[in-house]
Amino acid sequence: MPELMNDITTQVLQNALSGLNKRQQVIGHNIANAETPGYQALAVNFENQLQRALTVNQNPALERTDALHLATPAPRALGAQVDARQNSSMRLDGNNVDIDLEMSQLAETSIQYQSLTQLVSKKLALLKSIAIGR
Repeated sequence: MPELMNDITTQVLQNALSGLNKRQQVIGHNIANAETPGYQALAVNFENQLQRALTVNQNPALERTDALHLATPAPRALGAQVDARQNSSMRLDGNNVDIDLEMSQLAETSIQYQSLTQLVSKKLALLKSIAIGR
């Protein structure tokens, strides 16, 4: 039963939700510092790591035919990278926060987060229906 709740799909969804959550926090921090002189906007990137993890995990899992065989390792949690935003205009006060860009990224991130939470919810509903036999 633990494999149903801790499979690759669930772990990828968990990592994506974690990355999107971090992105929302960083965007909020950028917006809060939009008028702070010298503040450098931050950006979160986790999609490349997530894509690499998916590519690595496309290999078929080995079947354990004996209790002494080692289990296939589960994908590890991925950390979101927070870096200074590149290629953005610097104002005279040294701040490079573009409030329009931040707001559009916040909206996009919120939509992605909602979509993934709906996927998690549907997967859990499917597991529940399997468990009760319907």
